[in-house]
Amino acid sequence: MNLNPVELLNPIFNFLDALIQNYGVYLYLVFVWLALLAIGWILSGGLRRKRPQGNSVTVIPAIIFMTQSPPPIIGIEVDQTWDGDNETTD
Repeated sequence: MNLNPVELLNPIFNFLDALIQNYGVYLYLVFVWLALLAIGWILSGGLRRKRPQGNSVTVIPAIIFMTQSPPPIIGIEVDQTWDGDNETTD
């Protein structure tokens, strides 16, 4: 008994090759229509979780950012001159 995976799966590969060779166009059309139906089902809410009917409370977590201005600085004199303004002329 040979347990080589290639030789063990060879009959399955041959069957699939013959199936695709004989009915490939029909398989393609079936898969395209099934894909379109699946996409329509998903877009119409097929994957949404069903909620139980009754009194349900929706909790929406939120993060609130509050900005505070820094306290004013009083009594500091700021020098408004540039470094190039300190040149002396002769």
